Amino acid sequence: MLHADPISAAAAVAAPAASAATPPPFTVTSVFTETRLDSWLAVGLVLAAGVYLYGVHRLRMRGDRWPVARTVFFLGPGLGGIAAVTVSGLHAYDTALLSVHMVQHMVLSMISPIFLALGAPVTLALRTLPPRPRKRLLAVVHSRIARIYSFPLVAFAIFVVNPFALYFTDLYRYTLENVWAHEVVHAHFIMTGCVFFWPLLGLDPLPGRWPYPARALLMLLSVPFHTVLGLTIMQSSTLFGGDWYPSLGLTWSDPWQDQVVAGGILWAGGEFVSVTMLAVLVVQWMRHAEREARRVDRDLDRQEARQRAAESTA
Repeated sequence: MLHADPISAAAAVAAPAASAATPPPFTVTSVFTETRLDSWLAVGLVLAAGVYLYGVHRLRMRGDRWPVARTVFFLGPGLGGIAAVTVSGLHAYDTALLSVHMVQHMVLSMISPIFLALGAPVTLALRTLPPRPRKRLLAVVHSRIARIYSFPLVAFAIFVVNPFALYFTDLYRYTLENVWAHEVVHAHFIMTGCVFFWPLLGLDPLPGRWPYPARALLMLLSVPFHTVLGLTIMQSSTLFGGDWYPSLGLTWSDPWQDQVVAGGILWAGGEFVSVTMLAVLVVQWMRHAEREARRVDRDLDRQEARQRAAESTA
């Protein structure tokens, strides 16, 4: 079993007092009562939703259709999922409970990015932007940087390595002590998930798209890493974040038990999302094969019709 000590010698120093007020006991009610609407992320979510809806409106105004499911995916589990774990009362507990942080990790890096990709925002932008901005967007999409980061093996490495780099170094403790760093980690989770899942789903015109069998294999290879990380957290003999959680003095939570729950969330949640995503890829693969078969049949029918026409005129 892979095991690494997340506490370095520097983290052994007594933790400073938490800068924020100690949150009340975690309940379903507190998820709503502790909601905040003043974060930069909340503003970004509102702007993203507004821009997307404006694009859909422009398409409809000129008589073009846009699948309702894509809009629902992008606004609901996509942007809505991000809001549910960052704008709701969960934010008040993300530095107090490792389990809440892991819920955020799962949603921001594995759930919401899938539905953002299913919303196909790049395709929507390409269909609604004027010619000059459209050319600029295409230049960005097909740029060298985009090709590198959207290459499946690169995206896979980033997606897999990042959690280990965060939790098994002093970086995680640093994000607990600094609010801005914690917010940056949230944004990083979202970007990492998008970089990994966007090429796999393949709805938007991204470069370097792999065939479906390779995509399914890549998704399958990601499953053991979540298992290893989740079990390592559950079985660790040291607290992640050093003495940060005990220093909060929460009488209603045991840091050790909460860490076991956190590891279980990452383990079970990661496997569930991975298997579900694998099933989605298989369904996409089958539909793609059916479309290709129909296309080949149409081509053969046209060739046969042309051959009969040529024979009849001979």
